[in-house]
Amino acid sequence: MSGPVESVEVFTLTLPRDTPYLGALRPGERANAQGYIVRKGNRTVYPTFDRSVLVRVKTRGGTVGWGETYGIVAPGAVGAIINDLLSGFVVGREVDNPSAIYDDLYDLMRVRGYTGGFYVDALAAIDIALWDIAGRQAGEPVSSLLDGVSRETIGAYVSGLPEPTMDKRADLARRWQDRGFDAFKFATPVADEGPAAELQNLRSALGPQARIAADMHWNQTAEEALALIAAMEPHGLWFAEAPVRTEDIAALETVSTATAVPIAVGEEWRTVWDMRQRIDRCNISIVQPEMGHKGITNFTRIGALAAEHEIDVIPHATIGAGIFLAASLHASSALPTLAGHEFQHSIFEPNRRLLVGDMDCREGMYRLPTAPGLGVEPSEEALELLQPI
Repeated sequence: MSGPVESVEVFTLTLPRDTPYLGALRPGERANAQGYIVRKGNRTVYPTFDRSVLVRVKTRGGTVGWGETYGIVAPGAVGAIINDLLSGFVVGREVDNPSAIYDDLYDLMRVRGYTGGFYVDALAAIDIALWDIAGRQAGEPVSSLLDGVSRETIGAYVSGLPEPTMDKRADLARRWQDRGFDAFKFATPVADEGPAAELQNLRSALGPQARIAADMHWNQTAEEALALIAAMEPHGLWFAEAPVRTEDIAALETVSTATAVPIAVGEEWRTVWDMRQRIDRCNISIVQPEMGHKGITNFTRIGALAAEHEIDVIPHATIGAGIFLAASLHASSALPTLAGHEFQHSIFEPNRRLLVGDMDCREGMYRLPTAPGLGVEPSEEALELLQPI
């Protein structure tokens, strides 16, 4: 043991991008003064840069743990929650049971309705850092601390094809196929000729054996989603992700029970309670927990519930510096029904320099970090880029 928590610090880490997430701006899309754009295809805000929130937790004995959560927009909200509220209830705690600390922090605001959003994102960052410390104190990777199977590698699918034309997107996918990847996902909001045409073109380029999924970005009514899925289905649709608005559980029930195409959901959920509200009503084939929203504690609880219901887990991986990706791989490795993991190549590859550690993704497989704790930490360059909140 290295003693109780002594300090909790919060930072932003921001990096420029040559091309915004999801690709070049479409007609009518422009950046505002904060550098945010709204994608016309899904009416959702994105930054024109990469940014996440990092948390550094230190114990009295000098052990340091790193956590990370979303910083895509309004990172100061997460920082204020941690600095003004959560850190005061973490300092002084022993880090022998991170999940117990998570539950105590969650209970602080549950009766006020703070069961999601920025509040639980902030909890996720702290939870990841505490698990990092627990692993470092034990001298073991975090995966070794979790109940369940343990894997050294996890299958990866290529997510996102940020090129301006359909043919160039197919060429990009084919280049990744040449590097050993056999599974892909495209985003329907930037499938400019329509999702069915996009999938047909990718199928022609990648061949009959490639798995190809469509991320529908929560942007349809049930009727619209079913029509799009029906149009894509003849071209071999692996799964349809986020087909309807996340608040509309009835629409998810309608879509998931009316099509034979596997339906994948869960990226935006914060806790296992979000899953419980849906699994009895909806025919969910794939659950996609996002570590940056959930932390290791709720991520593994969602994975356990998926196993109870024999649902595949293919975790989501979004914009980040790599800390919560490492946490996601460790937690994923212990899940009984794990069926793969998202690979955001347009973020992972250019941001490799931000981390120290042996985490890798090549030839269609993630290689888990092997050092104690998360097995990764910010590089010297990343540390120089951190800005305190």
